[in-house]
Amino acid sequence: MKTNSPGGAVSRRIFLGGMTTAALGSFAPRAWSLDTGHVIGHGEHRYQVDLDWGRRHLDSGKVPVFNCHEMVRDSQGRLIMLGDHVSNNVLIYDEEGNLLDTWGSEYPGGHGLSLGKTAKGEECLWIVDCGWYWRNEKWNRQQGRVTQTDLTGRVLLDIGHPSTYGAYEPGMNYMPTETTVGPDGSVYIADGYGSNFILRFDAKGRYVGKFGGAKPTDDVPEAALKNAHGIALDERDPTRPTLVVTSRSENCFKRFTLDGKYLGTIPVPGAYVCRAVISGEFLYAGVCWSKDQTTGKTVPKTGFTVVLDRNDRVVSAPGGTAPMYVDGALQPLTQDNDRVIHHGHDVCPDSKGNLIVCQWNADKTYPVRFVKV
Repeated sequence: MKTNSPGGAVSRRIFLGGMTTAALGSFAPRAWSLDTGHVIGHGEHRYQVDLDWGRRHLDSGKVPVFNCHEMVRDSQGRLIMLGDHVSNNVLIYDEEGNLLDTWGSEYPGGHGLSLGKTAKGEECLWIVDCGWYWRNEKWNRQQGRVTQTDLTGRVLLDIGHPSTYGAYEPGMNYMPTETTVGPDGSVYIADGYGSNFILRFDAKGRYVGKFGGAKPTDDVPEAALKNAHGIALDERDPTRPTLVVTSRSENCFKRFTLDGKYLGTIPVPGAYVCRAVISGEFLYAGVCWSKDQTTGKTVPKTGFTVVLDRNDRVVSAPGGTAPMYVDGALQPLTQDNDRVIHHGHDVCPDSKGNLIVCQWNADKTYPVRFVKV
């Protein structure tokens, strides 16, 4: 499915996993509350803020962005970012923030980006268009799309609506948000804005089965997902790889076996976490919002990031309050007074341990960098 939907002035209303809320800030020029060089984070995971990283040498009139959704680092060390502006869905940077290339005009709801390999062993991308996008002063909807491309954007495979391969009944909501690839090339799709199932395919793109879903079952009610926004492969224990699935509305991740059996929950109270990103010994995630601890309501422009160790404990929350455990339970996190992040959507560690942060609904800002100190 291709589209030539034009970009336009944006008066943004936000989509919260199926719910439309009041406007959360326009796309006026960003008034950052911090200067470049400010240090955020905790313990061994402290970072110096570099607000200029993603915008160096860039003319926003020639290389515009709406939302910078996700980023991956390929085998060449390039940082590939997916956004939802059809003038250039994909921006490719080097690690110093220099723009190397742009491409893409057919993903107006560009949302999820993962790396994989083709049957020939060549590196490829899995691009998710969630089907929900803002154009011409209104929200628009088209069928969600999951596409495998090469690194230049050439389409290799399209996976259609789940009703076409027997996973869903006709009419079931489908708005995919993320993919990940298993050790054997299996592909998993998180239907995070739709029916909240995880759809599983073999390496040839043939449907295998599904798990999760929004409705708790009698046997394993904890396996249900609420806003299954992201999914990631965790191979830190190579003898027991698992899937880490975001249940964002529950402020947690949930761990599953590769065939979809529920293993446990990783709570991150107060934090509306996006997808998990595994790098080295740690799990990183963007946080889109945090809660008002008095009212329990989500507060706009209260994003930050989190870092978890291999024991699933939050060890740092750059841009957020310091993680604190009481009797083994993590206390609710929230944005701290630095307010460096509006709505954190993804984190991409580079080769030096720096973090490149992509944001949604953040005044059309390019990615920013947190430099490890």
